[in-house]
Amino acid sequence: MAARSDENKTQATTADVGAFVDAVEPPSRREDARTVLELMRRATGREPVMWGPSIIGFGSYHYRYASGREGDAQAAGFSPRKASTTVYFADGFDDYAEDLARLGPHTTSVSCLYLKKLDGVDLAVLEDMVRRSYARVSSGAWPEEEQA
Repeated sequence: MAARSDENKTQATTADVGAFVDAVEPPSRREDARTVLELMRRATGREPVMWGPSIIGFGSYHYRYASGREGDAQAAGFSPRKASTTVYFADGFDDYAEDLARLGPHTTSVSCLYLKKLDGVDLAVLEDMVRRSYARVSSGAWPEEEQA
């Protein structure tokens, strides 16, 4: 059954997170994925769930856009992509400037943090960022107008 065009295409699945991580290539990206997986477990206190075929998510939140479109998404998550490990921050980076300055090698887009490799990344800073973002997004008090 095809998803309705107004539904979020990336939804929680029952796929095996461990099997997904075990298949990540190259091996260095797989080890980074295992590290981020454990970091996010600690930061969120949640067990991972696959969202779509390639995103590992922790918890969820409901969003509603001004257009009326709404759905559910992972409250914290990451994907070990070919070019980098992508860590998702639904709340964006406006409140993380000082953290990003201390994080180590990275790039960002609106809500994605790209880490080519974890060497040189301050994992304590990353864990704190994930913890704060997860708490904010999953609190239910996150303002709808901030959800882009």
